[in-house]
Amino acid sequence: MPRVESGVAARDRPRADSRLRPLRHASRLSVPTDPSHQSARRCPIATVAGSGNSTAQVLQFAESYVTEDLVLRTARALAHEVGVDAVTPGAGAALRLLAAAGNARAVVEIGTGTGVSGVWLLRGMRPDGVLTTIDVEVEHQRIARRLFQEAGFASGRTRIITGRALDVLPRLADGAYDLVFVDAEAAGFAACVDAALRLLRPGGVLALNGALAGGRIGDPAARDVETVSVRETIKAIRESEHWVPALLPVGHGLLAAVKG
Repeated sequence: MPRVESGVAARDRPRADSRLRPLRHASRLSVPTDPSHQSARRCPIATVAGSGNSTAQVLQFAESYVTEDLVLRTARALAHEVGVDAVTPGAGAALRLLAAAGNARAVVEIGTGTGVSGVWLLRGMRPDGVLTTIDVEVEHQRIARRLFQEAGFASGRTRIITGRALDVLPRLADGAYDLVFVDAEAAGFAACVDAALRLLRPGGVLALNGALAGGRIGDPAARDVETVSVRETIKAIRESEHWVPALLPVGHGLLAAVKG
């Protein structure tokens, strides 16, 4: 996850945007090959139905079902270079779907990273929609801004805010947003969910990345701080009268909840 918007001090990162060249020169751009992207072209859908396929194979197929173009592969390669754990293609496709299903015009993203999730969200939003994206890492946002431009989005489609999410969110208007995507440290989940409840219109959607806590969420013996924080947050959402939730097993786990 592109982390630490919720208040932990940012770490120094190398300047990676100097390696980003205009994407129209695709043949000159060296991007690490994504095996899931290649396998999606080769794998016929019918093979998933076979009883011999393992859960891991099915999940891998689901992740590669929607392929990423050069813009997204570049953003993902740069995220890896600067140490950002970007959303997976499966989670990105789910975010695009949520934005499209809600005809989203106003979206808040907590955790800009290098723009992977932002591009997915923008591609699902209305043509006049605006993405407000927050992160403490200004260098990451410089990369994301360039990627948004290369993806064909006008500068007016994004509002990029540098700062701690918990400092920025109180300045955003109540009930004015269609979707809030949280991709922050687990320690800040509860506060971000509280803010999302205020920011979203009725029927708006909360999407919380990392809801499987690295695969530890179902292990009762896992009592580390991160797992406990995630477990308590998703339990609170499930038991709240304000949310209608579902936990999607894509990427690192994407909890989606509609505000009632």
